[in-house]
Amino acid sequence: MPRTVVTGAAGFIGSHLCETLLDRGHSVVGIDNLLTGDLGNIAHLRDRDFQFIRHDVTRYIDVEGPVDYIYHWASPASPIDYLELPIQTMKVGSLGTHNALGLAKAKGSRFIIASTSEVYGDPLEHPQKETYWGNVNPIGPRGVYDEAKRFAEAITLAYHRYHGVETRIVRIFNTYGPRMRLRDGRAVPAFMSQALQGQDVTVFGDGTQTRSFCYVTDLVEGITRLADSNTSDPVNIGNPHEVTIEEIARTIIKLVGSKSQIVYRPLPVDDPKQRRPDITRAKTILGWEPKVGLEEGLLKTVDYFKAKVAEG
Repeated sequence: MPRTVVTGAAGFIGSHLCETLLDRGHSVVGIDNLLTGDLGNIAHLRDRDFQFIRHDVTRYIDVEGPVDYIYHWASPASPIDYLELPIQTMKVGSLGTHNALGLAKAKGSRFIIASTSEVYGDPLEHPQKETYWGNVNPIGPRGVYDEAKRFAEAITLAYHRYHGVETRIVRIFNTYGPRMRLRDGRAVPAFMSQALQGQDVTVFGDGTQTRSFCYVTDLVEGITRLADSNTSDPVNIGNPHEVTIEEIARTIIKLVGSKSQIVYRPLPVDDPKQRRPDITRAKTILGWEPKVGLEEGLLKTVDYFKAKVAEG
């Protein structure tokens, strides 16, 4: 039975990752300081082979016993978080990644890190291939996240090259699904919570900027395939189906059955105008591509948000 550590275990993607690994026979140790995570996301895992440790990974990480895999998912991950938690965001991407890699080196673990499409910044190449170096503003308000993740990739490959740690880097594109926070500032939860409450749906900019939305179960399947692969190069995992922000807002309003109107607000600083992954590498190396269509995934997500809105 593989023994696996997941940092950021109580977060949106981290909790789904823990659940999938348990389903596949892993013993899982989840670590989270609950800065943006929620114990409710992992409450259903407590009666399984799951151990939770409340800990800030920017401090030394110690886990007793053998560890086969480490999935480093700890980080604030929304535009609101970057503005409210800029130093914590940078520390978890730098110190946290360093500590998690130190644990991997000590235990002889395979190390899988959550990187992001944000390493491409506001891209001048479209769609984005893993070979693209990006167009990032290092001193803008989003720079704390973008540069933390770029550093995290660099130190991960340094540990791979210098210490021989087995490493995998997944560049995650926009993902959605149950267990997202209602007010985390990303498009799908923002639009859903507003539409479900009959409020105006806020679109930043003119709505023509594009994103590519991947349902969380598709993402996790891609992550686990990458973990079991033989490549140390970064791999994009995301849905190449591109939609405008206005289109996703109107789709959500329709699915919810809301009478909400769209209102437009100024585009935030350094907000990318377009974002779509080239997933050729994932298809070729992992045999992976997303299966869940946008409306199908949104319908699954609506049920979760209805319950969360009802809770207040």
